[in-house]
Formats: sequence, C-alpha cells, structure tokens
Amino acid sequence: MYEIAIIGAGASGLMLASSLKNRKTCIIETNDKIAQKIKVSGGAKCNITNSLVTCDNYLGNKDFIKKVLRNFSNDDLLKFLNSNGVYPKINPKLVKGTYFCKSSQDVIDMFTKLTTHVKKILNTKVVDIDFKDEVFIIKTSNTIIKAKKLVVASGGLSYASLGASSLAYDIAKKFGHDVSKLDPALVGFTVQKEQFWFKKLSGLSIMARVKVEDKIFNGSLLFAHKGCSGPLILNSSLYWKKGKISFDFLPKQNYKELLKSNALISSKLPLPKRFVQEFLESIKVKDKSCNTLTKEELEALSIIHNYELSPAGNFGYTKAEVTKGGINTDEIDVNSMESLKQKNLYFLGECLDVTGELGGYNFQFAFSSAITCARNI
Repeated sequence: MYEIAIIGAGASGLMLASSLKNRKTCIIETNDKIAQKIKVSGGAKCNITNSLVTCDNYLGNKDFIKKVLRNFSNDDLLKFLNSNGVYPKINPKLVKGTYFCKSSQDVIDMFTKLTTHVKKILNTKVVDIDFKDEVFIIKTSNTIIKAKKLVVASGGLSYASLGASSLAYDIAKKFGHDVSKLDPALVGFTVQKEQFWFKKLSGLSIMARVKVEDKIFNGSLLFAHKGCSGPLILNSSLYWKKGKISFDFLPKQNYKELLKSNALISSKLPLPKRFVQEFLESIKVKDKSCNTLTKEELEALSIIHNYELSPAGNFGYTKAEVTKGGINTDEIDVNSMESLKQKNLYFLGECLDVTGELGGYNFQFAFSSAITCARNI
C-alpha cells in the first residue's frame, strides 16, 4: 500500500514527487523512461518558463490560474532549478522572454536525482481506477497498485507517440467531473483553397503580425506543405475558435512608402521574393514597376497589411504541443489541486482546463500546480 500514487512521470508528476520526502510514493508511467515530453521540448533544450508570465498568457479561469502561479512563480522555479544545478537562460529568438536550458537532459537528470526515494513503475499502463474502503485501487497492465491518495498528472492528448492518452479525462469523468471540449493547441493551421499558394512556399518563414479574436501576436510565420505554422501560428491556434484571422505581412512599414519607385514590386517590398511573387499572383496583381501601378492595383496591395483567412482546421494532435480544454477548474480546490468531487484525488498540469501560450508557459503551470499540491498533500 502506497501513501501516494502519481500517474505520469512528466513535469508536474516529477516536480510533485521530488517534493514528497519521507512519504511512501510511487509514479506510474506508460513509457520505459521518465520525462519523455520534457526530453523533446524546446528542440531538446526545454523551454522551461518565461520571464513575462501572467494569467493573461493562459486560456482558462484567470482567477484560478493567478492563484496557482502565485504559489510558485517563475522566479521561484528559477531559484529551484539553480539550486539543483540547472541554469536556464533567456533566448528570445522564437518567443519573447522564453528561458531555455542548455539541454533537456539536464532537467531529466535533475529529477532523476531528486526522485530516488520514489518507486518508479515504468512501462505500465493504467487500465482502470476504483475507490473502495478509503483506498484507490489502480488496475494496470502489469499489476494492481493500492494507494491512499491518487494524483493524476498524465497530461493531455498531444504526443500520442510518447504515450499520451485520454486517461486523465477518463478518470475525471469516472469520479463525476465535467471535462470541457478538447482540441489540439499550439499547432499549425490547414488552409482553404484560396490560400493554397501558402503550400508553394513550404519551408519559407517571414516575420509577421496576426490578429486572432482579441489577441495580437508578432513572430515568425512558417509556410508548410499543409498550410502554415511557426510560433506566430501556434499561439494563434490557442485562441482561434472559428472564423477569420488577419495577417500583417509588413507590420513595421507602410507599403505605399516602399512603392514610391520605378523598381519592380518584388524588389521594393522587404520580403522574400518567392513570397512577394506568390502573394501578388494570389491578389491578381502583376509584378511590375511600382510607378506604373494603377490606383486600383495600389488599393489591392493594401491587403498586405490586412490579409484575412479562415483556417480550414489544424494539423491535429500528432503535431500539437498541447491539448486545449480539460477538467473544469471550478471542481478543483485551487489551494491543493484536490478534486472537490472525490476526497484524496488530485489533478495537475495539462489535463486541467488551463492552456498556456508558446514559450515556457505550460511548463510553468505544470510546476506551479505540482508545488501547490505538494504543500497541501
């Protein structure tokens, strides 16, 4: 009999386990190694937090998120990492304020050392959970595990190749929790027929601005064979519901000022020539001398500052960084992460209806929710 059983050896599960000293604890993990999602994060350099973290960087209940982040801030996380020999540094090339580690392996090695007191039950899938006589009975692919307290930190549906599944949501529903609609997030967009010209630019990236719902993002837009991706699009996917998004392909300049010349349009616009040529073809304007543009053609070119499109959909869970939606936070005690439906049952991290933007925000929430739980468990 374990005092505490944790399902999932990812960021939140490992942070919790590292904080539970002198407690008979086990971690149940689908993979044959711990921290597999940490390993691939941030291009194997683990984008672990962000200097600009606030509740406004998340989709979900702002009050709930604010309280959890306050329990263990980005500064607290950095102090914790530094005290354990991990020294992340800001690299704003992809997303402003993002802290990257030298290597994801540094984080994995840290948690390996900090959880030597915890029994790790690897390569084991949880099949079902029962609660009887104040004890959780965890049926797995290999054995039956019993525990007085159960913490679910198994993540969402993204990264199925790393063992992601609907397990957290299934457990939540079994114990009476409401689970909001789930969708892939931080993921690329597929496009409508009108934007098939994007596909011809596959592999090309430009700096742009996008407006989606009431959010505005600046960053790198990557054209892909399915549509578009890159940090700009990944963040947009978090907030997009249905309908149009708007691009400014020249966010820092006025196109009319640039076209006061006798040179070709593709020579004067400070964008890759391939992009300009495909863009011009899409709006049916020839690549010609700027001083020969008609009033109508010049007006047509104004769309470069407000190019609207309605995404056809997204690249799906296989390409998504995270899962949007999840377990209703109104049914979770913000001071302990304990279920308000079932005593001694806790939920951490991504499985909750809290989703952060690209740039270390989701790791920060995972760690903050784990520490919130650890202090009260």
